[in-house]
Amino acid sequence: MKEDLMEIICCPLDKHDLELDVDERDGEEILDGTLVCTECGERFPIEDGIPNLLPPDMRDEAPA
Repeated sequence: MKEDLMEIICCPLDKHDLELDVDERDGEEILDGTLVCTECGERFPIEDGIPNLLPPDMRDEAPA
């Protein structure tokens, strides 16, 4: 995921801003980390450069 994406994405639950917590980066690409909602505190994982913005109850049900 490119860090520029932070300018256009928001929390899918309440539409508030997300904060970025980076675990692994390759140049400008964020490979692993977490997006955290500034309002509700919900956490959304970034794995292999892909942010998972599904609501928490749908993440476990989604096929891999």
